Amino acid sequence: MKRTRSSEASLSMETKPESEYDVFLIFRGSDMRLNFTDFLYRSMVHVGIRVFLDSEELEDGEQISEVLKAVNESRICIPIFSQNFASSSWCLYEVACMVECISKSDPKKEIIPIFYDVKANDVKLKTNLYKKAILKHKEKVGSDELERWESALVEIGGRIGLELLGKR
Repeated sequence: MKRTRSSEASLSMETKPESEYDVFLIFRGSDMRLNFTDFLYRSMVHVGIRVFLDSEELEDGEQISEVLKAVNESRICIPIFSQNFASSSWCLYEVACMVECISKSDPKKEIIPIFYDVKANDVKLKTNLYKKAILKHKEKVGSDELERWESALVEIGGRIGLELLGKR
């Protein structure tokens, strides 16, 4: 499924003109595409929030720089962590980019995690759920990238967010 962008008008007077998006959503498509994420996206667009809704993979011919640009141009990044989030190398890559972009940029930018049927400890790699999933990527991406992903997960898992358990 292709990445989509809201063409709706912006709602906030606080939005800086250089911000193309108010919110950047990242999620594991197979877990979240047609339920919670779709509802959240439509609700935000309905009230005029400009949302970059990202799918889990790049389409042929698309550039990673497009996603990085969207992260940089968003005021708030919302990763929606789910049971299979860490099984996607693309989701892990985006989360690492999100952490790097936010830490290097405007301190007014925020990351607000949503833990959907997972706990913050799963994301912080204190349980086997994400640990096992990440290890499956080791041969494909190497140790350095794996460490980058792990560091990003631990950082975001330590942030205050919304925990939605038992929603499946």
